[in-house]
Amino acid sequence: MALWSRLGAQRNGTDVFQQLAAAYAEPSRFYHTAAHIVDCLAQFDWSRDLAARPDEVEAALWFHDAVYVPGATDNEARSARLARASLSGAAAPTGVPERIAALILATTHADLPSDPDTQLVCDIDLSILGREMAEFDQFERRIRQEYAWVPEPTYRHARSEVLNGFLQRRSIYLTARFAERYERAARQNLEKVLAALSR
Repeated sequence: MALWSRLGAQRNGTDVFQQLAAAYAEPSRFYHTAAHIVDCLAQFDWSRDLAARPDEVEAALWFHDAVYVPGATDNEARSARLARASLSGAAAPTGVPERIAALILATTHADLPSDPDTQLVCDIDLSILGREMAEFDQFERRIRQEYAWVPEPTYRHARSEVLNGFLQRRSIYLTARFAERYERAARQNLEKVLAALSR
């Protein structure tokens, strides 16, 4: 992997790539799959020039959903630990594993970061909210499939809380580029699905 070398990690990173590929192919996943990572990387290609440390942003995108257990509260923390351990184990330069882990932790979307690279990772992860209606609806269906074991009333309440949290922000997106491209559509999509969830 060229990215692995650019990060200063030793070995070729093939074993790490295979580990990530296996994780994203887990049968319990319907949205948080390799297709999501490919989409994130496409969004990154469009916005790479915004990154201060683009290789670290790209690595964070590869790892950010490596651990995904629907309903668990520590997916991001476990994904961050995996990234840190993988990079440290490959003798990546001091600071690189920690910075990438911090980028991954930010995808909990609990806070509004001010660091440009962290903002970019968060905006890329949330770009699905501002897509065309058909793509957004498919996203919502796939999230529901990942939570198929949750009773409908419970799911509707919990999902509404999550999505309403984004809608209540002054701006869903933290960078001007993503806000310009996706903000309006994201708000329309969220309003539509929240209305449906409340029925």
